[in-house]
Amino acid sequence: TMTLNKYSQLEETKIIFNSLLSLLPEEFITENVSKIKFENDSNNLIVPCPLKQTETISALKGLEALVALKLAQERFGSNDGTCKIDLEHALLFLFSTYCSSVDGFFKTDKKEVLKYLKPTDLNQAQSDPYRRMSANLYRTKEKDRFYHIHGSLDATTCLEMIGLPAFIPGLEDYDKIVDIYQEKLDQFTVDELEELNTKNKQAGVEALKPDVFLQTKHGATISKVPPFEVETLETSTPKIEFAATSSSRKILDGVKVLELCRIIAGPTIGKILAEYGATVIKVTSDDTLPDVPFFQVDANMGKHTTNLNLKDPNDRLEFEKLLKDADVVIDGYRKGAIEKLGYGPTKLTQLGIERGKGYIYGAENCFGFVGEWSGRPGWQQIADCASGVAWVQGLSMGKNEPMVPPFPMSDYGTGCLGAIAIMLGIYKRHKYGGSYLCTSSLVQYDLLLLKQGQYPEELWKSQILLNDKYKEFTKIRYYDSVDKISKTALDAMIAQRPGLLNNAQYFVKQESKGFGATISTLKPVCQFDTIETGYRCSSRPNGYDAPEWW
Repeated sequence: TMTLNKYSQLEETKIIFNSLLSLLPEEFITENVSKIKFENDSNNLIVPCPLKQTETISALKGLEALVALKLAQERFGSNDGTCKIDLEHALLFLFSTYCSSVDGFFKTDKKEVLKYLKPTDLNQAQSDPYRRMSANLYRTKEKDRFYHIHGSLDATTCLEMIGLPAFIPGLEDYDKIVDIYQEKLDQFTVDELEELNTKNKQAGVEALKPDVFLQTKHGATISKVPPFEVETLETSTPKIEFAATSSSRKILDGVKVLELCRIIAGPTIGKILAEYGATVIKVTSDDTLPDVPFFQVDANMGKHTTNLNLKDPNDRLEFEKLLKDADVVIDGYRKGAIEKLGYGPTKLTQLGIERGKGYIYGAENCFGFVGEWSGRPGWQQIADCASGVAWVQGLSMGKNEPMVPPFPMSDYGTGCLGAIAIMLGIYKRHKYGGSYLCTSSLVQYDLLLLKQGQYPEELWKSQILLNDKYKEFTKIRYYDSVDKISKTALDAMIAQRPGLLNNAQYFVKQESKGFGATISTLKPVCQFDTIETGYRCSSRPNGYDAPEWW
């Protein structure tokens, strides 16, 4: 164990990075590993989470860079350049949406920023404070067990299931809302909630301790799976050369991506591919699929967005036109949902063979793609509660209760894992032909994170628990909303590091016609000297463009 002043985020990042190298094929490592340069050893903890989020995501960005360098060698014949990864920049990536602003307004400026956003919160599951709290952690009838219900983007099903009214007009008092829910949840056991959830197809899970999760059937299965996987679907289609493009040094120039995702993890995969030059179209259906309005500011950078309802015959024809030319499909829905619509890996494998050019199918979900819970719905908080991350967070705050960590960090971490897998798929198709299934999940990111252990207790205590700037954060309780947890954490972090969200070297400002404003978002984390990264277009709301390749 390291003594207090000996702990180094930089050294720890390198240790984690080296331990992850075995996830990549040998040829990605040997000649390139020395080109990855980690920097900015601040050694001050900023995010009040006891798990090594900064170090883990920085190490994962290192893997992403190794795959990028290999693609550059394949595509441009040589690549002598290095890649710099700044630890603080990588950390900001884990809460990108909180770093983004529209005309200077952030996610936390709810009232001011609203006028710029497209109203995609169709069911008022986000905007109505009472309905919002249907996605939250509560104590159950068994006092030492806690359950995260999740009304997700709908809320009504969840509320009616536990016997609460779908709407209580005018109720905005935070504490009163918490009391209403807690009083109700005190009447249910965990087993009763599980049964209701299954019957109503709701996301929801008990907050488990890490060792308890690993003892469940699902935990035992998924913990044996690596953080991401690339599986060969067919090998009969030919190798695919990279598109002949201009003098661009973007490794994914000419790669066409259809993104069937919403919220954060899936769109982050698409955004990373867009950073490397891919042409990405995000496909959503505004009339039928709600989405969180503010998340689109950051998540839609570098993409076009279009509306297609894949249950509508005419829209399906439009989608199939796009599909003819696509290289990659990203699926961010529950396992089997896109398959049911007729566009899953099975169908695409067949289409790939018919057109003589394989597909790369990237899929991410909450629980993974094997194991008894793989078909369960879920979001970031659900993964964090199931895997044990929430209990680790709560216990580290000196409380005998779970607590969802600040920010959707497992969402962004999963986005990075998914992008690495897809880039490996692109490499394999170029080298050997075929079609590939690339998978990852929120729980797999959490397991990877938990494996790295916690910060030394002395460091955690002195820098977070006993640090005056984090005083408000130490008062957070299990029932506090994700919004309150994240805002309180962010306020403390900015007090600790005043320039955190306006360090020009980490951000890019662009005019956005779609939002009618100047938006500021995070630059790509991997900074190469011979590979070009960046965004081909500014962000726009969902459903902004015609359904055509651009």
